[in-house]
Amino acid sequence: MAERTQNLQDLFLNSVRKSKNPLTIFLINGVKLTGVVTSFDNFCVLLRRDGHSQLVYKHAISTIMPSHPVQMFDPEEAAEKAD
Repeated sequence: MAERTQNLQDLFLNSVRKSKNPLTIFLINGVKLTGVVTSFDNFCVLLRRDGHSQLVYKHAISTIMPSHPVQMFDPEEAAEKAD
């Protein structure tokens, strides 16, 4: 069976979601949103801050800047694949 690979966008968003890493999302119109990603799909990101959720459409996002470094790959898994 072929191994299914995730795209970089999904790996990044899933990593910040699992770690609850606060981030800033810059929209193409210049608006800056901050919060924690609670969920995402192919079209949108659910951002939570101060007990409120915001549904942000991906086509409106320019840049996502996490407040802490993002660990997207398991170092042990990466070493195994390199062998």
